[in-house]
Amino acid sequence: MQIPIFTVDAFTGHSFSGNPAAVCLLENDLKEDLHQKIAMELNLSETAFIRKLHSTDDFTKSSCFGLRWFTPATEVPLCGHATLAAAAVLFHIQKNPNSVLTFVTLRGDLKARHVEDRIVLDLPIYLAYPQVSENLSQEKYMSIGDMTVQDVRYSPDTKNLLVRLSDAYERSELEELQVKAQDFLSAEKTGKVKGLIVTLKGDASGKPKGYDFYSRYFAPWYGVLEDPVTGSAHAVLGSYWSEQLGKKEMLAFQCSRRGGELKISLRDDGRVDIAGQFAIVIKGNLTF
Repeated sequence: MQIPIFTVDAFTGHSFSGNPAAVCLLENDLKEDLHQKIAMELNLSETAFIRKLHSTDDFTKSSCFGLRWFTPATEVPLCGHATLAAAAVLFHIQKNPNSVLTFVTLRGDLKARHVEDRIVLDLPIYLAYPQVSENLSQEKYMSIGDMTVQDVRYSPDTKNLLVRLSDAYERSELEELQVKAQDFLSAEKTGKVKGLIVTLKGDASGKPKGYDFYSRYFAPWYGVLEDPVTGSAHAVLGSYWSEQLGKKEMLAFQCSRRGGELKISLRDDGRVDIAGQFAIVIKGNLTF
């Protein structure tokens, strides 16, 4: 059996940066256990499976497809960068002419459109609420040494804990933060937290390019210690920083070793547009 497969670096305009995702085009239904086995074999933070919803669908012409995402350890309900990667394959490899593609997912219908050199994802906005309980605090869920924390929020929809570091810190200090997977897994076993966002206020007037905020994202509960660039986390970060900064248009940078840039636009209908560039780096076939 052969499955067309592609590797796409998302939220970057250059190969070998941003967040790599594998994209598989399924001409026919795949046995359920093979999704996870393929994701384990590829060993990227996410593998996206695009499937036809009807036998008459065509990757080069249709505008609506099914989409699932798997880490090496489990299926996840939402993944932004792998959705961007899936859209990039359809728009640029399959030459799909539709202006908007719709993906049917575990989180409902997600839309992607091509605008100039970026792909824009239409995602839900996820609110994060203040945390004062000792049962959900940064001391319990992360080890950040003696770094000062300014705010802690929790997003029940995504099960993400958002930890904002003091504005006194620089981007370099966030980049140098060292974490251990076992610290997270030992501290959180209830299932309430599935991802940890550590964020820092940026400098929108900075040179050569100003960013409104920075972040890093950790999800060892999904088998991914650190995700390089996380679109879904920015559906939480976008709502938080919009409130903090009084802005609806923001430019963000995720400070992993690979790094990636995201353009965020909050809408009045409870949705957020998250835009990023991409680079297609591998084209081939999965054979088994």
